[in-house]
Amino acid sequence: MIQEEHFVPNGDGWLLALKQTYDPEKLRPDLRPVAIVPGYGMNAFIFGYHPTGMSMEAYWASRGFEVWSLNLRAQGGSRRQGGRRRYGFYEAGVTDLGSALEYVVRNTRTRADRVDGVGCSLGGTYLYVYLAVMGEKSRLGSLVAMGAPLQWAEIHPALKAAFVSPFWVGQIRLRGTRHLARIGLPILKRLPRLLHLYMHPELIDISKLGEMLQTIEDPNPLLNRELAQWIRAGDLHVNGVNVPRGLAAAKNPLLVVLANADGIVPDASALSAHAAMASPVKDILRVGTEGVAVAHADLFISEVSQRWVFEPLADWLEKQNAPASGPVRPGAAKRRSRRGHSPRKSRGCDAGKPT
Repeated sequence: MIQEEHFVPNGDGWLLALKQTYDPEKLRPDLRPVAIVPGYGMNAFIFGYHPTGMSMEAYWASRGFEVWSLNLRAQGGSRRQGGRRRYGFYEAGVTDLGSALEYVVRNTRTRADRVDGVGCSLGGTYLYVYLAVMGEKSRLGSLVAMGAPLQWAEIHPALKAAFVSPFWVGQIRLRGTRHLARIGLPILKRLPRLLHLYMHPELIDISKLGEMLQTIEDPNPLLNRELAQWIRAGDLHVNGVNVPRGLAAAKNPLLVVLANADGIVPDASALSAHAAMASPVKDILRVGTEGVAVAHADLFISEVSQRWVFEPLADWLEKQNAPASGPVRPGAAKRRSRRGHSPRKSRGCDAGKPT
């Protein structure tokens, strides 16, 4: 397995840290490279880490994909070179993401001129912003949104309370969030109901939580203010573009991934993109069963993540790269899930009950 680090100028005073992972013996040049985009208050560390099994990066590389994990400004190893520390949706979703995807296309070892984007939580929203603003100039092929909101059709009461005032939340400047989280870790472990909003100790080796905290970054005041404005308005507006309306003409294949016990992004908010986009290929992967509750972070670092998430996502991405793959009727995947088909046996990728 080869891992290479790249530093990419974004044209706005930052060098973005990108990690390229591939297996030279298994790399398939016919597959588009996969770019993983981290979300709110996090960096890309968690995509290359798993407490008990293969990480997302390692698994997809073992399947022949070239995998790029993207750190946008103020994430991971990205370096400031005179750029502003305050950033919002446009800076992250258009300036940074656009620079990163252009770099991936120019430096991929595949034959592709497009990149398949996998957006995790707010990282999926960044992909929506990029696609809505860039339109036909976009470098995106297929789009996978993992617990990613487009419109706040539904919101958890705690999140709504935290972002109730755009003005005040935009005044808060937090530093050392990772250190504070480490201090509060013993308390958090004693509050399973609170922890279940984000992860389930039954599925994750929480003795490794200290290592997982490396993925935490400080929140940004400007982004917080824009988040609060978005939650209040319902639709996200970026530099005069109504993002849901901007996606109405998008034809990119879309896979929406839902955790059945996600306490951060409810189903209705994550599914809003499925309704908004005009893609001829739109699928839904529901992760979890009646007996196994899966939360936001469980998608990436739990004992079920490889079998229930990484594997079906790789299957779906392979299918979108296949020249003979035909379009899936909008809504067809949703109907299949009610029949309880597994990802392997169904013609789509709506998991129903994973097997």
